[in-house]
Amino acid sequence: MARVTLSLALSGYAHTQDLVSGRVLADGIDLVCTERPVEEIFHRFVRHREWDVSEMSLAKYCSLVSQSDDTLTAIPVFPSRVFRHSAIYVRADGPVRAAADLAGRRVGIPEWTQTAGVYVRGFLQHQFGVPLSSVDWYQAGVDEPGREEHVPPALPDGIRLTPVADRSLDDLLRTGDIDAVITARAPRGFVQGLPHVARLFPDFRRRELLSFRETGIHPIMHVLALRADAFAGRRWMIGNLLQAFLEAKARTLAKIRDGSTSYLPLPWGTAEAGEAVSMLGEDFFPYGIEANRPTLSAFLSYAEEQGILRRSLSVEELFAPEVHSRYRV
Repeated sequence: MARVTLSLALSGYAHTQDLVSGRVLADGIDLVCTERPVEEIFHRFVRHREWDVSEMSLAKYCSLVSQSDDTLTAIPVFPSRVFRHSAIYVRADGPVRAAADLAGRRVGIPEWTQTAGVYVRGFLQHQFGVPLSSVDWYQAGVDEPGREEHVPPALPDGIRLTPVADRSLDDLLRTGDIDAVITARAPRGFVQGLPHVARLFPDFRRRELLSFRETGIHPIMHVLALRADAFAGRRWMIGNLLQAFLEAKARTLAKIRDGSTSYLPLPWGTAEAGEAVSMLGEDFFPYGIEANRPTLSAFLSYAEEQGILRRSLSVEELFAPEVHSRYRV
């Protein structure tokens, strides 16, 4: 059987490098890989479907599925997952000192359908008792004006969302025109260490671990989406692609835990991996449906509440039928 060539777009991750480099091969498939920043990948794939396989925002993908978009399917490969209590930034001299203080305030977001924001708003509403309708929401680019919603939501009644086309969230926070920002990418002022901006939760790591222990949610940011037309009549590629991603990740986790070398350029990288195992389990970055069902179910619930989804979705609806089960010996 002749090998099939597929184009693949990913941001640069350690746990996908063995696949991107060709050290791990997907049976019967030759991958032509593009590594770009995630904002560029999402823009080009959501709007133009430029690749056969692409990393994609979980929120945007789920929104399209809920709108009966059958041009895409997905496999349970999650290139990026990040705990997000760290994603709330406030005026260092402003009125917001605790999560409850966000009620009645002006909060900026880069997109309502940004996955990180879906989780944070879910936490605010369900863990901290902040009604989303009590907040005045403003949408703009984090550091650049002009960012727009790629997949517009159907906002629930009572939600006030104002697009701001000519300013950035960083600028709005700096001048005090908003009180807080919820964003996956830190605002420029925070990155530069300017005194006007701080994290709402300086102890975010402790809070994120407590949240995980209470809820079982290890937030998934991105999923691997497949253009349906690229796999028509060649469904065998779906399972082979999943197996290749699993193999690449397994190799990476083994290297990270190998204390004989510094696979990651971090002083205590191996120790950090050991801590991750003790806190999150042996596979602390799981792919697959069952290992991620609590996270995916919670996300779908949040997304439906927030108008990201146009109808209720089950976890199974997100993924190609070929990956709903696996063989056993």
